[in-house]
This record gives sequence, C-alpha cells and structure tokens, in this order.
Amino acid sequence: MTERAAPKRRPGRRPGTADTRGEVLAAARKVFAEKGYDKATVRGIAAEAGVDPALVHHYFASKEGVFVAAMQFPAIPANVLPAILAGPREQIGERLVRFLLTMTSTPEAREPVVALMRTAMVNEQAVGMLREFITDAILTRVAQTLSIPPIRMEVAFAQMFGVMMMRYIVELEPLASADTEELVEILAPTLQRYLTA
Repeated sequence: MTERAAPKRRPGRRPGTADTRGEVLAAARKVFAEKGYDKATVRGIAAEAGVDPALVHHYFASKEGVFVAAMQFPAIPANVLPAILAGPREQIGERLVRFLLTMTSTPEAREPVVALMRTAMVNEQAVGMLREFITDAILTRVAQTLSIPPIRMEVAFAQMFGVMMMRYIVELEPLASADTEELVEILAPTLQRYLTA
C-alpha cells in the first residue's frame, strides 16, 4: 500500500474563513481611519486583512459597501438613491426627507449615524472621512442625476444634517419627539426648493 502525498497548498492569500468578514471590516476601519475614504482602496483593505480583493468584493460589492458596513450605516446610498430619484421630480424633497427620517427612526438604526456625527464634530480625521464619503456617495451623485449645481445639494444636505443633530443629539423639543410625517410636511417644501428651483 502506497502512501498518498499530502495535497500541495496553493500559493497566494488565504481563502475566506468563518470570521473573514469580521476581519475585513476591522481592516477597513483601520484603513479608512488612516487614509480617509478617498484614498482607501479595496486592494488596500484586502492587503490589511490578508485576503484576496475578490473576497472583499464578494462580501461587500464595492468600497462604498465596505465603508457602510464598517461604519454600521443603516443603508448603502447606491442601493437607495435610485428609488428616491426615480419618482416625480416635484416630490423629491418629500421622498428624501421621509427616507432620512424613517431610516433613523429606531435607536438601533440611528446609533452609528449619531456616533459618527458626534465624532466628526471633534475629530478632524473623522470629519474628513465623513466629508469624502458624503461628497462621493451622495452629494455628487444626486447633483449629477438632477442636473443641479452641487451647492444646492450641499445646502439641502446641510439642512437635514442640522435637523438630525438637533433631533437626535441636542434633543431639542418639540423637534426631538415630533412625528415623522409632521416633519416631512414642514421640511419637504424647503428641500424641494433647493433641489428643483
């Protein structure tokens, strides 16, 4: 009886394991913190995690997907913006306000968003990373789709950022406990003017 040779190990990076997704997320947090959103790459994140870049794409599809998962955001902009932008243009302000307020309506969903907002107010590195992500993943995309000057989208976003800060961080009443639909009614016409005037 002959002894069978042990199978040779293929060269290259190790394959995915049960905890690979978590390791990629930990690596992504480190790379985003060190390099910011713009300079971070899927290849760099894969190298930090010791995996093949294809595995990062398998788990998260894109750099945006990795960032959203690493920061624990409730939604990936590339997945939700098309639906928000696809409806009647005269109702886009309403759809956008309703989406943002609904997305952050539960404590679990808004916790990572609020945490990043708090950090960005005191940490230059965090504010840079957030600015790059918001510009690339949201503001530029919406401005191009609507064919509006970027400043209009930035002002609309600033309005909602301020509302969310006062509602969830400062907890200013009655804004903090106001019903979502009441706020949609108040805010939608203003955002509509920014986005379509």
